[in-house]
This record gives sequence, C-alpha cells and structure tokens, in this order.
Amino acid sequence: MAASSRAQVLRLYRALLRESQRFTAYGYRTYAIRRIRDAFRENKHLKDSEEIQTLVNKARTNLEIIHRQVSIL
Repeated sequence: MAASSRAQVLRLYRALLRESQRFTAYGYRTYAIRRIRDAFRENKHLKDSEEIQTLVNKARTNLEIIHRQVSIL
C-alpha cells in the first residue's frame, strides 16, 4: 500500500473512532467502536489496491451514516 493511501486509511480510521465516541448511548458507542476496530484489523493485510479502495469508500459511507445518527440521537 502506498504511503499516501496508508495515511488516508489511518485518517479515516481515526475519524470513525472519533465520531463513534459521540454516541450518547453506551451500547451504540461500544458496538460501533468494536465493529470499526474488528473490521480494520481483519483487513489490515490486504495488498490489492482496488479492494482497499472499495473498503475505503464503504468506510466513508459508514462515517457519514454515523455522523447522521449521532446528530439525530
């Protein structure tokens, strides 16, 4: 993975964790954080750039969803 895409993935990971911390309900917060960590750990050994980009796009979509949910709750 190129250094720029690695940095991009790390920024996205931190943004997801940071946004998940904003859930007021303990159950939602811990579930979201656990799922984020598990998903990134599970896919940390990927080498295929297309597959990585697909997962990055999915994570961005999930970040937007978390942001909306935090705003509602």
